[in-house]
Amino acid sequence: MKRMVYIIPVLIVAVIGLLSSIFIVDERQRALVLQFGQIRQVIEEPGLNFKIPIVQQVVYYDDRILSLDTAAIEVTPSDDRRLVVDAFARYRINDVEQFRRAVGVGGMRLAEERLEGILNPQIRAVLGSEGVTSNTILSADRAQLMARITTQARARALSLGLEVLDVRLKQTNLPTQNLDATFSRMRAEREREATDERARGEEAALRVRAQADRTVVELVSEANREAEIIRGEADAERNRIFAEAFGQDPEFFEFYRSMTAYERALRQQNSTMVISPDGEFFEYLGGSRGTLLPPAQE
Repeated sequence: MKRMVYIIPVLIVAVIGLLSSIFIVDERQRALVLQFGQIRQVIEEPGLNFKIPIVQQVVYYDDRILSLDTAAIEVTPSDDRRLVVDAFARYRINDVEQFRRAVGVGGMRLAEERLEGILNPQIRAVLGSEGVTSNTILSADRAQLMARITTQARARALSLGLEVLDVRLKQTNLPTQNLDATFSRMRAEREREATDERARGEEAALRVRAQADRTVVELVSEANREAEIIRGEADAERNRIFAEAFGQDPEFFEFYRSMTAYERALRQQNSTMVISPDGEFFEYLGGSRGTLLPPAQE
């Protein structure tokens, strides 16, 4: 019984020691075994591993491809047209031992700060190099510039134990002050084009209206001329007919003329007419030649 009292604590301590000496590295990780801050073992393969309890500790690092978004920086291409670029990089920890020596206990935060310190100068150097204009940066040739940045950044990131896989630009904008000036120039240019278009449209409209007015005047003049000709021919024909009628029966012609005058003079609108019944106007209504009125009673 007394032996069991001593054996059980020993077994418990042994089990705890065994469990604390076992650690697992999965396929997404790499690990370093440290002893008093010194690297004792590098674990690059996934699986079950052992360490000395209490004396040694395990530090895990991500073995996947990581992403870093850099802060927006201002670059000046060879055409002196400043741009604000925002880039991102894909990288991975290539050498965990070198990575540990480079960043120490700062870990990924310090590593990303140093990597960004490598990327930004390379971006400025490549995008500001001779022959690189803002149009080049905004064209399909940008892929070649990104390849140059990636190559140069990769060489410098090896000292951190990192492998830069790719660098890309997310956004390329003008600085705020330049952007406002550019928008103002664009607005002024569009307003000028709009004014030119309106002027050309008004000029074309004036030409069309002038042509239409000229056509109207010509058509009206031609119509009036033809109407006057027809009216003159009709008057001539009418006078000819009247002349023939007058020549055939002068008395009937005078009678017809008088009847027409009566019809025009004795309309409803003329309510009052003061005239002598013995005048020549009523010759055919009651004169010596007329028979339409009864003779006057004495």
